[in-house]
Amino acid sequence: MDTDHITDVWSRVFGTQPDPSFWLVIATGVLALGAVLPRPVWRLSRNAVTIAHEGGHGLIALVTGRRLDGIRLHSDTSGLTVSRGKPTGLGMVLTAAAGYIAPSLLGLAGAALLAAGHITALLWGATALLIAMLVMIRNAYGVLTVVLAGAAFFLVSWLTTPDVQAAFAYAVVWFLLLGGVRPPFELMGKRRRGSAGDSDPDQLARLTNVPAAIWLGLFHVVTLCSLIGGGQWMLGL
Repeated sequence: MDTDHITDVWSRVFGTQPDPSFWLVIATGVLALGAVLPRPVWRLSRNAVTIAHEGGHGLIALVTGRRLDGIRLHSDTSGLTVSRGKPTGLGMVLTAAAGYIAPSLLGLAGAALLAAGHITALLWGATALLIAMLVMIRNAYGVLTVVLAGAAFFLVSWLTTPDVQAAFAYAVVWFLLLGGVRPPFELMGKRRRGSAGDSDPDQLARLTNVPAAIWLGLFHVVTLCSLIGGGQWMLGL
């Protein structure tokens, strides 16, 4: 690969791209909403939120010094991240708390990149995160979903025009921001019906002696504030 080609790739990835039209931003937001609200569509699209959820658990486990044994993603959109280390303490608390807020925080980070014009960098960064996550996947369905997601990001970033890249990137970020809001509400409904099982807030309640309802409320605050802040960035407000 010659120097000029390397420079061109570097410029494409780390340079800035023109802002899309306001109406494209609106259209991609509506498209993302259509992937979150209808229950039949959500049953499929929720897989992407699960990838972010379990990836959040795994990333924070590594950052806090825990040993990540593996991640499993299931066709019913559930998932499981297994890590080893001290069963109590700050590292375990942060790991348990990361899942439900990870999609929204990823969306917020993505909105910041889009507001700064780094559309291609967002697509390549997402590809890199998915490749890193793939190493820790421990079941066939999980491998399939992560490979498909990573391939979509890479192919869009490498083969399509700037307008298509922008539409894809904005749709993904809107989906993370909007899709991140729904799971805490779903969990709240399950808890009312007594079918939540050993949920993340229940684990956090045992670890911290803070009621699970408080943790669930925190998840609501983070996801809703991320949606508001990220939405404002993308809309240029």
